[in-house]
Parts: sequence; C-alpha cells; structure tokens
Amino acid sequence: MAETLRGLGVSPGRAAGRVYRMAGPPLLPAPAQAVDAEPALSEALSALRATAAELAARAEKAPDTTSREILEAQSFIADDPGLHESVEENIGAGMDAAHAIDAACAHHRRALLEAGGYFAERAADLDDIRNRAVAVVLGLPMPGVPDPGHPFILVADDLAPADTVNLDPSVVLALLTEKGGPTSHTAILARARGLPAVVACRGVIGVGDGTWVSVDGARGEVETGIGEEAAAEIQRQASADRRRSATSRGPGRTSDDHPVKLLLNIGSVDDLGPAVTGSPSGEGPAGVDAEGVGLFRTEFLFLDRREAPGYEEQVAAYEAVFRAAPGGHVVIRTLDAGTDKPLPFLGLPEEPNPALGIRGLRVSRVRPEVLDTQLDAIAEAARAAGAQPWVMAPMVTTVSEAADFAGRARARGITHVGAMVEVPAAALRAGRLLNELDFLSIGTNDLSQYTFASDRQHGELADLLDPWQAALLQLIADCAAAGQAAGKPVGVCGEAAADPLLATVLVGLGVTSLSMSAPSIAPVRDSLAAHSLARCRDNARVALGADDPLQARKLVLPD
Repeated sequence: MAETLRGLGVSPGRAAGRVYRMAGPPLLPAPAQAVDAEPALSEALSALRATAAELAARAEKAPDTTSREILEAQSFIADDPGLHESVEENIGAGMDAAHAIDAACAHHRRALLEAGGYFAERAADLDDIRNRAVAVVLGLPMPGVPDPGHPFILVADDLAPADTVNLDPSVVLALLTEKGGPTSHTAILARARGLPAVVACRGVIGVGDGTWVSVDGARGEVETGIGEEAAAEIQRQASADRRRSATSRGPGRTSDDHPVKLLLNIGSVDDLGPAVTGSPSGEGPAGVDAEGVGLFRTEFLFLDRREAPGYEEQVAAYEAVFRAAPGGHVVIRTLDAGTDKPLPFLGLPEEPNPALGIRGLRVSRVRPEVLDTQLDAIAEAARAAGAQPWVMAPMVTTVSEAADFAGRARARGITHVGAMVEVPAAALRAGRLLNELDFLSIGTNDLSQYTFASDRQHGELADLLDPWQAALLQLIADCAAAGQAAGKPVGVCGEAAADPLLATVLVGLGVTSLSMSAPSIAPVRDSLAAHSLARCRDNARVALGADDPLQARKLVLPD
C-alpha cells in the first residue's frame, strides 16, 4: 500500500528504486563470568587501534577534503587516550573486552551530547567506533553497506562518515535515515557526493527490504509502494536532470538576467581539483563553472594538531587556494574554532556549554596572536598570488567586535572585510555591522541553532533546524535589506544555499550570492534560470507567510 513519509530534505534530487537497510550493530553476547584482565585489555585496545587504523586508511582514500577531515577526526577519537583509559577501568571492574568497549563508548557519547555543539556532532562517530571495535573483538563482519547486486536506496537509522564517503552513486541511488539533521555528517557528505537524501524521516527504518520507493531530496518526501514502472520513469527523469546539469554553464542569473553569484564551499585547495575548476587550457572537463569560493574554511588546517600551523605553512595553503580558485574570487573565513571545535594548542579551559562560550572570533580575546598570525599569512599569500581576498570572521556578535576585526584586517592591507552572521544578535544589528564592514555572509546552520535554541545534532528537534522555517528566513531578509540599504553584498554560505527551490526564496529576500558544495552548483543555477526576479520575490513572500516548513514547501512551487 502506498504511503508518503516525510523528513528533512538535506540533499536535493530525485531517485527511485528498492530500499535495503543497513546491517544493525553487532550484538553483545552475555557478559563473561570470569575475565583475565591483562589479555582482555590487550584485546580491547588492539581492536580500538585497528579501528583507528582502518578509519585513517579510509581517510587517505576519501574523495575530498571534507570527507578526509571527518574520517581523520574519527580515527583520532578511536585512538584517544581518554577512551582507552575508560576501557581499562571497565576491564578492571570485571568487564570483558567487548562490554568494556561498549560501556566506554556509551560513557563518552553521553558526555559529548551533554557538551552540545561540535562535541555533540561527534556522538554518532562514537557509535560507529563502538560497532567496528566490537565487531573486531567478536570476530564478526564489519558493519557496513548492504550489497544486493543492483542499484538501490540505502536506509539506515543513521549513517557513519566511514560508510558515507565511499558510496558509489551508480549503486546507491539515495540515502534515507531515521535520525540526523540538516547539518549532520550524513547530510554534508550526501551533498558532497551529489546523492539525494532525506534525514529525520520517521518510520523509514520500518520499510521492508526490496520495497519500491521514490525519494525527493528537496522536499523531504519518501513515497513507498510505488511499483517498478513508476520507479523506472522517475529514474529516467532523474537521469535527464543529471545530463542537463552536466551541461549547465555560465554565471548565476534569474530568467530576467538578475545576477546571483554561485560560489563554492571548500576546506582546502584539494577541493578545487579538475572536477571543479576544469582544465586551465580549456581542454578536458569543464568543471562545475562556479564563480569563485564563497567559504574557505581555514580551520581544516588547524584541527587535530598539537601545535598551530606556522606562518609559512599558512601562507602556502592560502596562496594555493588563491591561485586555483575559479574567477580568482575567494572569501576566506578566519579560524572558526574554540571549545566547540577543540584545538589542544589553544589551551582553552573546559566550559559548561561550549556552544555559548569561547569560539570563533572570541578566541582572539584570549589568544590574539593566533588571529594576528593568520591575518598576516592571508595578506602575504594574497600579495604573492596577486589576489584581492575577501576575509570574514566567524561568530561576530556586536558592532564593536566587527569594528575591531575590520581594523586589524585593514591594517594589513586587506580591503574587503566582512563577518559571518550566525547569531540573531548580528542579524538584528546587520545595518550597524555594515557601517564597519564591506559584506556579510549568513551561516544558516548556526543561525538556525541559536535562533531556535535547538542543538544541531538533536534528532528529535531536527524539524526546528529546517532552513524553510519562517523565523530564520525573516532574519535573512533583515540582513539582505540592510545590505541593500548600504549598497553592500549579503550572501548565504550555510547548507540552505544548496536547495534549488529555497535558492529562489533567498534571492527573493535580497541575497546576492549563494555558496555551496560543488555538486549543488548546477541544480541551483538551473533553478534560478527558470525563475524571474519577480517570481523569486513572490516565493519569498509566500515562504515568509507560511506557518511551518511543510506548508512553505507546498506553497512555493518550481516553475
């Protein structure tokens, strides 16, 4: 019997096929009655080290920087001395190796969830580490993706990064999860792989293996029991859409030629390979034809290190991006880290609520030399590459913070200085911020979290973080209006920019640029090209007036 399930559409596109569910985690046997502590500890630690090594090996083969950094961080967690100490304590209390690993991971998982923010985002990684290490101890097959022998739609309670990064889009047609949110690793990696995905989809785990379903990754809808013929037609249409996207070229524009810059989110120069930039000679792959980089996340250079990267290392990393970026346009974000993205070399104290503590630009209050060195390196790299970078600070909250950052950047010859809008305070004072700055870039992921007081990884609250929420759109509209009044650009670099239909709403609100992962560029370009600016403004008005995201999606229809 046909049924429509709804969740959060986090990676656009349509697909249809039979669903197959991810194998469940390895089940623990009954606890051992008598445990020899020394061999049990050796067995448990060997399993964790083997898991760390396997994740590190997967990281080396990852297709992009984002995937690699996520897997490397997961490998560090598996090899973390604190986790190993917990295992040792559990074995000392009489547990066998498998139960000691299970209990230690559960303990650390609870601690991460209580910490919130970036720490909470790592909780699902611990589940994956637990499953892999326990499987090693018990001699069971490693949990992983099923192989039915034909293309299929993957269903899971949640997906670990190690299982997501190497999915073959010709085999796995779409991803469906019962848990997760719009900024979960599953969502981020699905977009990077160009796979339609719906998360926080209640009831999907109960759909039986082999059931024919259709997936709409933009609207967050899953229709079950559709039949093989209907599935074949949907796949035919999806293939036609992909072929059109492969030939999509040119700058972002509405149908009546209103310009909207389409930019890339990257973590390093590795994300600007031939598949993105095309062949410099004009021969070979044409790439995604982006108009530049809208978000260069520099923290990937800093994460999981005991010492800060030196000045020369930073200069080389930034210069490489300036030289490789399409169109030469790069918006570089200074270090977005702190107690919610722990960096040992910062030496920051533990905080009861890291999401509300020393993070982003606030780190410069206690370690100003870290920001100063980074700004020096950016300025030198720009001079060496002949570039004119746009530099912005994360977690700007007040006008005085904006003014201080702008002064420090301009003192180094950086002429385009901006800020991320990630907290409601910044959005509400956008006009005043723009008195000190040259541009704003809205990070919808954090702005949603702080607007709705909802943790980004809390599965039960994922609907509050839906980027179609009217309150979030109102804050974006206020920022865009401030930009128009000041004659200065306001872009969106959060995950909301990758939704082709929502892109029309954002443009209608007055946003001047959209930044996203490479696979999303062509669908967003095509969506804008099918809408006039007047239609985009109508879509914005309708979305702002909707009572909830579901109603907004129903009322805002594609041309």
